[in-house]
Amino acid sequence: MSHHFDYIDEQLQFLEKDMEQILDLKSNSWQFLETDQRESAQNFIRYLTLRSKDIRNLQDMLHEEGLSSLASSESHILRQIQNIRQRLGHVYPVNKLDVCSQSSGRDKLFRRSNQLFGKKTEKGAPHLMVTFDMDFASDLEKVKRLLQKGMGIARINCAHDTAEVWQNMIKQIKKACKETTLDCKIYMDLAGPKIRTKLLDKGREKGKTKIQEGNLIWMAEEKKHVDKKGVWISPGEKGIINSLLKGDRVYIDDGMIRCVVENLERNKVGLRVQRVSTKKNFIKDGKGINFPDSSLNVPSLTDYDKSCLPFICKHADLIGYSFVRSAKDVEELRKYLFQISPTYPHLILKIETREAVDKLPELLLEALKEPAAGVMIARGDLAVEIGFERLSEIQEEILWICEAAHLPVIWATQVLESLHKFGLATRSEITDATHAGMAECIMINKGPYTEKVLDFLRDILKRRSTHRIKKRFVFRPLK
Repeated sequence: MSHHFDYIDEQLQFLEKDMEQILDLKSNSWQFLETDQRESAQNFIRYLTLRSKDIRNLQDMLHEEGLSSLASSESHILRQIQNIRQRLGHVYPVNKLDVCSQSSGRDKLFRRSNQLFGKKTEKGAPHLMVTFDMDFASDLEKVKRLLQKGMGIARINCAHDTAEVWQNMIKQIKKACKETTLDCKIYMDLAGPKIRTKLLDKGREKGKTKIQEGNLIWMAEEKKHVDKKGVWISPGEKGIINSLLKGDRVYIDDGMIRCVVENLERNKVGLRVQRVSTKKNFIKDGKGINFPDSSLNVPSLTDYDKSCLPFICKHADLIGYSFVRSAKDVEELRKYLFQISPTYPHLILKIETREAVDKLPELLLEALKEPAAGVMIARGDLAVEIGFERLSEIQEEILWICEAAHLPVIWATQVLESLHKFGLATRSEITDATHAGMAECIMINKGPYTEKVLDFLRDILKRRSTHRIKKRFVFRPLK
């Protein structure tokens, strides 16, 4: 073996040792899991160990020598290193080869995807989830057509409508499944904390008030704290005002309005408006607010969410945990679910805050305590929280990291949005939809062209599946 190969083998050996050392240090996070989940947790920890290092030079050398560069080995990272070392002449006892191979890692992910989303209608393409509109509750034929066009999961958002409307939606889904002999899982989203603008003074009656860049506006929890003239808004949830620090950014209306905390006073804060990215310079009632720099003293599981849990446990296959931020949040939800039913719906953790991104490893290890669980990349709030310019990078990292944990991913928000709303997709949306094929499931929002979106998606994803499996390219003949 050449000196070049000796060096490669030495570097791989260092990686292997580091992985095992970190695995031992983190033993409390995996040793009490069931065997299947334990293997996933171990692979996940090893992958994070690898990704904490810069191995780009080593990857170049591996590729140059015709060996795997580890670039598509998320699901079986240690076994891939061992495979390379075997090619370089290293001999492992059979019982020392990691059980998590490419095929077993792929099978775990496939099996858990089927547990969550049901059997695939199209081989190689992701499952398709459709957000239900109130109109669907009374349109059986529409629901039947959606099933026939590939919908495998129906999404009901508990932030909207009522239990009576949800019940009617579910009734139509069950009836449509029976008449078409097609299966459909029911996914229900918890509303989470409703951090939305509420005008307290100026513009309160009209539901909107004009602002300009450079204005100082005020935020307080209640009307009784308004003590001067100007624009006053409430975030709609208690515990936020006292969590803010000077210099914290505050985004309003999906990031259209950017402010920064300038004044801190008792029960109120002054926000300097730095940017208004809309032609109509208004703050309106009911618009979302994001605090990407702040650690908010607001529970992820609200009293309203708790009141919805009995209905969800009775009717849903999947439950989406909105604005989850830590493993403790998951523990709390699990506690309430156990009180209702020992066989509660499968959990989907919605990644939509900066804190959830920062704590993704602990969230995924907590999710592995479940027989099957998944992750949703909720790109709407997430983009505002981490910055639009970082979204592309972060959504890919989430995909890689979840694959290492063998946890299925739902790609959500604004998939073919223009097509869905106006009947024509933009070029960039088509590229984005193709990229979404790396996830196990794709969610589409509400819009008048839902059926057209499903047809378009199935066509794109079917052709994409002949070129790529997750992020690994495969070569079919080009025409």
